Amino acid sequence: MKLKKLLGLTLATVVSVSLFVGCSQTSKEDKTIKVGASPTPHAEILEVVKPLLKEKGYELEIVEFDDYVLPNTSLAEGELDANFFQHIPYLEEMNKEKDLKLTYTEKIHIEPMGIYSEKNKSLDNLKDGAKISVPNDATNEARALQLLAKNGIIEIADKELITAKDITSNPKNIEIVEVDAAQVPSTLQDVDFAVINTNFALNVGLNPTKDSIAIESNDSPYANILACREDNKDSEKIKLLSEVLTSDEVETFIEEKYKGSIVPTF
Repeated sequence: MKLKKLLGLTLATVVSVSLFVGCSQTSKEDKTIKVGASPTPHAEILEVVKPLLKEKGYELEIVEFDDYVLPNTSLAEGELDANFFQHIPYLEEMNKEKDLKLTYTEKIHIEPMGIYSEKNKSLDNLKDGAKISVPNDATNEARALQLLAKNGIIEIADKELITAKDITSNPKNIEIVEVDAAQVPSTLQDVDFAVINTNFALNVGLNPTKDSIAIESNDSPYANILACREDNKDSEKIKLLSEVLTSDEVETFIEEKYKGSIVPTF
């Protein structure tokens, strides 16, 4: 009887310790916010909020991605708490395409898309049959073609999502070269002009306000957002992250660091 009682007490102690350790680990994990982001400028902006979150008892873990698909699928699968790299039209398109059930809380900033060239200083030098590279994902290609249309290079169909097939007038016989958004800067040597997202332009040392030949206006609808899942939108983590990302400290950092190439929207 004594041996059975002793074994019972020992088992109870082990269970208690295990539960304590498990609770401690869970508590620690709950105090970590894991966010996927593009290296520039999103991860740089997130570095600013690290100490702000730490003051509130949370650690921020930044996971950098070089593409536009994995941050969303990783978020949908629960590997991330949030991501910060995309604009609203892209998120909406990804939700439709992959049924991800993602949403967003705040609009953080606008990254104006620009037209760049290593061979030409002006669009006036656009020659017949010139090659122009653009991102190949649905929303960013539409955005790039809209910028080309606004600068009188082509005319396009009057709808939101367009591809090269929706060019209705192409007097210069422009060849549209569709490549992955992250790879557009690497095409500069091979094309006459390239339409590049600001984060990828910054990655290769291009300043949108100084180096672009043409650029989107600040009233662009493509504001970059803090994305999350529908099921964690109202969690304490996401609320705190939304709060610090729209703080005075972040607004000042964006204005001083990027000097107009990236514009706060809060």
